[in-house]
This record gives sequence, C-alpha cells and structure tokens, in this order.
Amino acid sequence: QVQLAESGGRLVQAGESLRLSCAASGRAFSRSAMGWFRQAPGKEREFLASISFSGASTDYADAVKGRFTISRDNAQSMLYLQMNNLKPEDTAVYYCAAGLGQGSEARDYDWWGQGTQVTVSS
Repeated sequence: QVQLAESGGRLVQAGESLRLSCAASGRAFSRSAMGWFRQAPGKEREFLASISFSGASTDYADAVKGRFTISRDNAQSMLYLQMNNLKPEDTAVYYCAAGLGQGSEARDYDWWGQGTQVTVSS
C-alpha cells in the first residue's frame, strides 16, 4: 500500500512555472508506477503524465507535452511535476497516483492523494 500527499499548488500568473511535489509513504512506492492527473470543475479527471517505477520511462498527455516534466526520487519517496509556461486552462486540482502498472487511465492506479489546487490567472 502507498499513502500519497501532494503539495505545492498555489495561485500563479500565466506564463509562470510551478513545481508540485507528492510525498509517498509505504514500501511499495519504489515498485510502483506513478502518475499525475488533474480535474477542473465540471470536467472529468484528466491524465497528465506517468513514470515507471525506475524512472526510466515517462509518458505525457499531448496537452502538456513539452511544458510539464514528471520525475521521481525513490530514495526520498518523492514524485514531482515541473510545470512551465502555465496557462489559465491549467487551473485544476492536481492529483498524484500510484499503481502497479504505468498507464494513462485513472483505473490503472490504485492509490491517490487528496489533491492540491493550482490556479493560473490571466
């Protein structure tokens, strides 16, 4: 089992950068694939990025490819999402998730954090 807690969300201006963190506890973290998702009001949860348990493989949604970077530090049990050139449409609650297989669907992940709010003003 993995417990997850996101942090780093805040209000930023369009064009700024922000790094989200996800602290994990539980021995399964280093064997788990990880993902970042977001959910805006009135919309479904959206896949952003995933990373394999070793960090060797990453995958991104087209909407964030080239702007967002996912990374992990297994020694510190941390997951990160570096977000550059933020846009108002990036406003959402951001979630980290852990699972046994790397995927782009919410159902691929078994454990979820509570989310952190990111608001991008124009």
